[in-house]
Amino acid sequence: MASRKLPKTMKKARKSTFFILVGVIFLAVLLAIWGLRIPRAGGGYHQLSSARDMRFGIDIRGGVEAVFAPKGLEGLPTDAQVASIRRIMETRLDNINVLDRDIIASPATGRVTVRFPWRSDETDFNPDQAIEELGATAQLTFVDPAGVVVLDGSQVVEAAGGVDPEGKNVVHLELNEVGKEAFAEATAANIGKAITIKMDDIVLSEPVVQTAITDGSAIITGMSTPEEAVRLAQQINAGALPFDIEAVSSRSISPQLGARALDVMIASGAIAFLLLCVFLMLRYRISGVVASFALLAQVVGILLSISIPQQTLTLQGIAGIILSIGMGVDANVIVAERIREELRGGATVREAVELGFDRAFSSILDGNVTVAVSAICLIIFGSGSLLSFGYSLLVGVILNLVCGATLSHHMSRSLTAWTFVRRPSSFLPASLYGKEAFSHG
Repeated sequence: MASRKLPKTMKKARKSTFFILVGVIFLAVLLAIWGLRIPRAGGGYHQLSSARDMRFGIDIRGGVEAVFAPKGLEGLPTDAQVASIRRIMETRLDNINVLDRDIIASPATGRVTVRFPWRSDETDFNPDQAIEELGATAQLTFVDPAGVVVLDGSQVVEAAGGVDPEGKNVVHLELNEVGKEAFAEATAANIGKAITIKMDDIVLSEPVVQTAITDGSAIITGMSTPEEAVRLAQQINAGALPFDIEAVSSRSISPQLGARALDVMIASGAIAFLLLCVFLMLRYRISGVVASFALLAQVVGILLSISIPQQTLTLQGIAGIILSIGMGVDANVIVAERIREELRGGATVREAVELGFDRAFSSILDGNVTVAVSAICLIIFGSGSLLSFGYSLLVGVILNLVCGATLSHHMSRSLTAWTFVRRPSSFLPASLYGKEAFSHG
């Protein structure tokens, strides 16, 4: 059979590309194991957490149960107020990426029960200290220059951070009717002065009043980045408690899977991954070697995307990781089988590699896009453990496209620059190809 024409998209392969990419993968592995400290210009450092510093869910590592009740409130709170407390607790936990939690509101008693996992660096497992991370009793206040509270969290409907049409980083603040009147009076009396936004004794922002705000809709400026504006809006939303609360009881929760469950999961996952790599290399040879490195990059990328922002890894999140890795294996098997088909059809090794990736890409893309859409819907409409599952799944399918369809392509192309690799036997047993497949082109 005549040699096939090389695809127009084919680029000249460099022998060094494979080793450079392998080096990058191993650097990522070291980062996942040990983490990294990056010095800051103003002193101190920024910590990139390793996989060992990952925050695990209640089922895996245990956590805290705290019961909060109204403080200094006459009578019982309304159903709407209790629901507001529950929503604010969810917002606070989402803001610190605690996705494995249970929040149970009891309107009949006005109490709210919150269960959440330990921090990754927790050593003494003190429930009272863990509650401080939640900032559960923090109260939002707006204070004028004289130290008078002109507004509190119960009068804030919503805060949203972003960028306005002029490119300024802003926070849009919406107040209820009571807050609208109080803020109109306060801003009219303090034009040119700062009204301090505080969470208990912590100053969040000190915006200067430019004009009297009478419509209950305020805009806070002065943030240097969009992320800073979003963070301030999150802090305002998280502090908008309708009344003061206090923790009336707290206790530790033991991991439901047992104390050694995490060690068993890690060991079994490592063994399963090694067996999978051995199978791929034995069956697909060079394609299997490339697939093993691509899968390693995908796994490490998922772990870093969870550990660095300190996302909580729940059992549902682990399920998302397993599902995305399974899709990664599927993508690499599709490519390897496509390459084999081209070799059996008489293509040279270089042609087979290019045609194999080119013809497999559409199938890989379709499968990953449909799963990514589902993951995005879970993130947008879900909460708690659903966020953990959606996040790990979305990151996994994105990395599957990057590693399984792009990284592995460059690695395979680089290896075919070596003469000893440009033999069909490097990709499939001699019994599976005919004489026409012996071209080394």
